[in-house]
Amino acid sequence: MPNFDLRTADLRVLNSLTKYPSIPTYHALDPRDGGLREDEVVGFTGAVTLTEKVDGTNSRIIVTPDGGYLIGSREELLYARGDLIGNPALGIVDALRELAERLRAEAGDGITVWYFEVYGGKVTGASKQYTGSRRVGQRLFDVVELDGYADLLELPAERIAAWRDGGGQPFLDESALLDRARAHDLAAVPRLATVDATELPRDLDKTYAFLADRLPHTLVALDGTPGRSEGLVLRTADRSVIAKARFQDYERARRRRSGGR
Repeated sequence: MPNFDLRTADLRVLNSLTKYPSIPTYHALDPRDGGLREDEVVGFTGAVTLTEKVDGTNSRIIVTPDGGYLIGSREELLYARGDLIGNPALGIVDALRELAERLRAEAGDGITVWYFEVYGGKVTGASKQYTGSRRVGQRLFDVVELDGYADLLELPAERIAAWRDGGGQPFLDESALLDRARAHDLAAVPRLATVDATELPRDLDKTYAFLADRLPHTLVALDGTPGRSEGLVLRTADRSVIAKARFQDYERARRRRSGGR
């Protein structure tokens, strides 16, 4: 593997390579109005793990083979190890810098990307569901290991975007992800249950009831009385199929069908 030097790396390419891909909604979105389509759901087979979807901001720590790291939001890089000044956007750098210093000690021959939900504080309008004192938390939800990064870094931007959006990023499977979280003493997003795909509801009302039954309130409150959760993420053990189901999408669908009442 060629030597990697964060100081000379093309950060624009590295940023694109490590962005988190979009996750589809469990019920497909109607392109005409953004509502949910009753007749089209993501197809799951076998065991499906249900995890809480935390309403925060998608963040990442990129640990590089030279022992460096970068911290980023979903769209942009905010800080590199050794920077005197970091982008303070949404408190991401403050929330993850100490953790990044710890994770970089385990740098290997490849690039490892740790994906966290940073929540609470003043991160989103839903922060009050998790804290009354503006505390900030973070929860690990995915990890990518890029061992063959050298060839990828040579690709043009459009090829990298197509590779990423086409599922090219090698995410850890469920078992390896949880093992990695335990090994580094990281809190992962809560696992609620593992169900067979045949148990998943297919119509809108039953899916809303399924959400309310499985997750009546958040499991990651930072203080005080736990508020509501954003919803669920559904994933197969090998993470080849993944989807999200948010309360607000199903509540909007129910209002539309009742004439907006």
